[in-house]
Amino acid sequence: MIVYLDASALVKRYVAEAGSVEVASLISEAQALGTAVASRAEVAAALAKAARVRLVTSEAALTALKAFNAEWEHLVRLQFGEPLAARAGTLAWEHGLRGYDAVHLATALFWREMLGEAVTLATYDRELWRGTLASGLSPWPAAMP
Repeated sequence: MIVYLDASALVKRYVAEAGSVEVASLISEAQALGTAVASRAEVAAALAKAARVRLVTSEAALTALKAFNAEWEHLVRLQFGEPLAARAGTLAWEHGLRGYDAVHLATALFWREMLGEAVTLATYDRELWRGTLASGLSPWPAAMP
């Protein structure tokens, strides 16, 4: 299985929360794992916010960020340029997505087209999950988060 992880799914790999065990299982089953390069900033921002609002300690957030950065090079890091930005804009409009969610959907669709194989998009965002399904990708988890 080829798995595209958005930031909401990636964070669960590094912070123990609801869904973390399932994300770990999905990752262990994947033949390839990819994400948009924008995920690097999104995950760092999510970890910093978790520390700011005291969901985790600052030390735990920093440890999670270091683990994420160490594993970053092992992900397929999909680049984002003008053609995907235009596509993301269209997807945002069609599916009512926030900006980065549209970027993730456009990037996952591009990856599927480049590979010529099915791609599963892992997300815990309801709107992105719906847009994924409507766009012909397989959303994960199987039931809407």
